[in-house]
Amino acid sequence: MTRVKPVKIIIATSLLSLTLSNPSHSNESFPVLTGPYMGQKPPGMVAEPFAPGIISKSGWELEGVFAPGMNEFYFTTGFNDQYERPTVIGFRQEQGVWTKFWQFRRDGEVTFSPDGNRMYMAEGYKEREGESWSERKSLGPLIDRDDWGIMRLSASAKGTYVFDDYKSNDVIRISTVENGQRQAPKLMDAMVNSGQWTAHPFIAPDESYLIWDSEREEGFGDSDLYISFRQQDGSWGPAINMGEQVNSDKWDAYASVTPDGKYILFNRRIDDGSDSEQRNIDIYWVDAQIIETLRSTQ
Repeated sequence: MTRVKPVKIIIATSLLSLTLSNPSHSNESFPVLTGPYMGQKPPGMVAEPFAPGIISKSGWELEGVFAPGMNEFYFTTGFNDQYERPTVIGFRQEQGVWTKFWQFRRDGEVTFSPDGNRMYMAEGYKEREGESWSERKSLGPLIDRDDWGIMRLSASAKGTYVFDDYKSNDVIRISTVENGQRQAPKLMDAMVNSGQWTAHPFIAPDESYLIWDSEREEGFGDSDLYISFRQQDGSWGPAINMGEQVNSDKWDAYASVTPDGKYILFNRRIDDGSDSEQRNIDIYWVDAQIIETLRSTQ
């Protein structure tokens, strides 16, 4: 199936420096949100939109992710009247109330170290500095290479990195830390690197599982979410399609698990508009108990 993936339109934007922004600088307003999970009623075992009409609306809403501690939430929007380019919006919960506190031009998909002290953005990262973040820094020559195209990098508590590479025909690589030294990234085996559009990995903090998305013949019709569990010998088990409770016949991608381990957030393309910048992509979520259900099938 020939098409232009939305993620590649986003990644092609120029690299722009991070700028702090007062919420009043944007034309977009949000209702008062209180309580856990941005004030949203948690989903069950079938995926449903996250914050419909508030976060998940018409247009682009991508890469929803909670920071460790569950008091910050970030997502990417863009290509609309408020945001001409892909822009990351940050919310913070203070005294139970969620307030938009930050926005910056997207420069790689936002993920966090399990301790919450690093914000990863592709081949770069920022370090937490009190209530803010440092300038963007490079992850070094083993990771920051011109011949690779990293969209998302995910890190475990041990410092293992998994990341995608669209410049190498959509593959996922892994880099471990041994004796305190970062190891050169290696291609993951065909269990992961099969099909088309293989991308956007998420590794569990304890490295017990890996989630990614790919379009495969046995899937539901477009990119689906897959999971692999770490085996007792340290190898990765077979790729398991996460099933119809999570996947659809549409594009499903960008999965991450909330730091409290309770829910999976991911993206779904709602329509197939001919203009990729006008496609409607929403954030969905589902009970992470489905991970344990799938683990029991091994």
